[in-house]
Amino acid sequence: MSIADPSRLETVRYEQIGAVARILHNRPAARNAESRQLLDELDQAVRHAEADDSVRVLILGGVGDHFSAGHDLKEAQASRANFTVEERWEYESLRYFDYCLRIWDLKKPSIAQVQGACVAGGFMVANSCDLMVAADDAFFSDPVCHTLATASVELLIHPWVMGLRQAKYFLYTGNRVDAREALSMGMVNKVVPRAELEAETLALAQRIAQAPPFALGLLKRSLNRTFDVQGMRHAVQAHFETHQLSHLTQEFGRIREQGLASAISRASKA
Repeated sequence: MSIADPSRLETVRYEQIGAVARILHNRPAARNAESRQLLDELDQAVRHAEADDSVRVLILGGVGDHFSAGHDLKEAQASRANFTVEERWEYESLRYFDYCLRIWDLKKPSIAQVQGACVAGGFMVANSCDLMVAADDAFFSDPVCHTLATASVELLIHPWVMGLRQAKYFLYTGNRVDAREALSMGMVNKVVPRAELEAETLALAQRIAQAPPFALGLLKRSLNRTFDVQGMRHAVQAHFETHQLSHLTQEFGRIREQGLASAISRASKA
């Protein structure tokens, strides 16, 4: 359901510049960690922009030093540590899987505007966009196999945006990839100085917005179908179920007993 007044959002900033909607994670004090409220508001903002005929292109970014440090593990420890299988499935299928695929399936082009950390849950959101502009201080990471003993994150978009061999290296090691490395992989379209990130991303969005919107939507549909016919949608759906199995293992159970806070510490040093 779209929202009548996106200015009322608390953890997401919604701006419209001409034909471009800019939607920003807005929890800078928490490195834009994706709380339940933030994810719900992000989805509301995305739906609002898609339904607004005056918007032709979306930019997704983050306020402050980081795009997003990923899942809000502190909130997860406090409110979801003892979820049943059914409760976790419902929560994660909606907020991590469905919300990201909604960005992927948008009728309108989307651009990720990335600075600083783009980690785990943040990685899923950014890479669900059609294009990505990264600041020279941006870095990408999905360390959760090492830190949480889970099979990557809920949406295994990685091999589709960086290639299979690079995805294996990225996930097996849990290493960070900087903006230049991401550019060489083909995951990032353009790297710019941090001070120029906002202007460069907006200029790209405005250039795209000049195209006839219906034709642009048809073009995006055809391009996405290229991955669909290769099995992308079935693959990410199958991985989601594998990821859920991760939460039932003894490895994950030991980490949960130790507290997710320690996982946060390990992730920040990865």
